[in-house]
Amino acid sequence: MPLFSEVPPSPAADNGVASGNGKGRAAATFAARLTFENVTRDYDATQALAGVDLDIAPAEIVCLLGPSGCGKTTLLRIAAGIEKPTAGRVLINGLEVAGPARFVAPEDRGVGLMFQDFALFPHLTILGNVAFGLKALPKAEARREALAALKRVGLAHLADAYPHILSGGQQQRVALARAIVPRPAVMLMDEPFSGLDVQLRDAMQEETLSLLRETRATSVIVTHNPEEAMRIGDRIAVMRAGRLVQAGSAEALYHEPADLFVARLFSEINEIGYRVGSAGIDTPIGVLRAPSLAAGTRATVCIRERGVHLSRNGAGLSGRVLDVKFLGDVARLEVGVEGFDKALKVRARESEGWARGDEVRAQIDPASALVFPDESQK
Repeated sequence: MPLFSEVPPSPAADNGVASGNGKGRAAATFAARLTFENVTRDYDATQALAGVDLDIAPAEIVCLLGPSGCGKTTLLRIAAGIEKPTAGRVLINGLEVAGPARFVAPEDRGVGLMFQDFALFPHLTILGNVAFGLKALPKAEARREALAALKRVGLAHLADAYPHILSGGQQQRVALARAIVPRPAVMLMDEPFSGLDVQLRDAMQEETLSLLRETRATSVIVTHNPEEAMRIGDRIAVMRAGRLVQAGSAEALYHEPADLFVARLFSEINEIGYRVGSAGIDTPIGVLRAPSLAAGTRATVCIRERGVHLSRNGAGLSGRVLDVKFLGDVARLEVGVEGFDKALKVRARESEGWARGDEVRAQIDPASALVFPDESQK
């Protein structure tokens, strides 16, 4: 038996009542808490996960962020029941679904899984693909539920067509409808937007986020794109080399990154090496505190490209624009600034009209600078 019962279909889901945009409203689910306790996964001599602890609240949307090979997809597959952990436990609403004492089959976990490549069945119609996970229902009821889900993603008119005629965005919508139609308590999505072009990706992110909010499914979304994670996630869990580095809101990870790796993910930064003195780190913008670093050790001071403010006169350090790159609404400048051994990269509004050779004054708030141990000392 499944771990969770489903909420009865809403009238909008059953009869296709349209909202203002011509789409039905998705039926709600019982959101579930998803917990990973010291989850480890070994493949022979390779450790894909090294003791991951993460607690995800009911109806929360969490993005797993990190580079390829860091363990994001492995953690997702363990949550889905496709793989078993080598050690540790996975719990849904406090019940162990994977661990030393118990293993619950994927179909009995109340979990929906959306693959990166959408994995549509070419021999089934669009309606047949969406209804695939509703085999326990009578045929007429499964058809009604599948049509309601297709209507919600704007594809009811293609119900009898086959996947090969669909664009990438339409395939993504079908895969999303198929994943949500059983009303899973937990939704797992593996880089669902990576195969879409930029404009379509933005639109589908908004559509998916809206649908997840409506269904209230607890959601875990794998991505390697920091901006995508910030747009979608209530929280972001940053992973590296099989470990959870830091988890928190986008604001927390941006303003208080745990290490240089996280800082690089969320900001374009200038990295400048210094040696720590007895009073801190002596820089052109003042002495920066480094309470966790011993005097005499090496440190990396990070200054965000957007944290350098340029003016043509007034307060600040004197400098000169060495290069300008047009990037649309912004320009990326290289600026030689008094006291710094190498040029600083600076993001400025393109409308400010900076040109190579311009004399500038550069203001940098010392409180916005980030300080980390030098990576060579790890």
